[in-house]
Amino acid sequence: MPTLALNKKAKFDYKIQEEIEAGIVLTGPEVKSTKASQISLKGSYITIDHKSNAWLVGAHISPYKPAKNSQINYSPTHDRALLLTKKEIDYLRGKEKEKGLTILPLSVYTKGGLIKVKIALAVGKKKFDKRESIKKRDLDRQIRRTLNKR
Repeated sequence: MPTLALNKKAKFDYKIQEEIEAGIVLTGPEVKSTKASQISLKGSYITIDHKSNAWLVGAHISPYKPAKNSQINYSPTHDRALLLTKKEIDYLRGKEKEKGLTILPLSVYTKGGLIKVKIALAVGKKKFDKRESIKKRDLDRQIRRTLNKR
């Protein structure tokens, strides 16, 4: 399962409570571009509409260079449908209505030739939680440096 894109800010800004795997609907050139890691999840999120469809909003997939002629009016940030079961969508809709919960994409990866998105239910961190994450990361880095010197 090679990872094609990561949402690094999501794990820093949010506490991840639960993860779910979903498929994504892409056009042919978008698939080629995504498999070439031309995708960014920065600032993207998941929303569920009134027709029980899950959408990936704000993900940027660059146009595939060799297919310029077939992508004339291409918008790199248009909303993309996610493939989830009805049970999963109902569960996410209920959780989305709870105070403080957000649905975010964590990563995009391939699985058996298919492109999958790992989505997460998350709660936003406060400023002091972020400071603790930074302190822990710096401490781990210092420990690794001292162990490598020995």
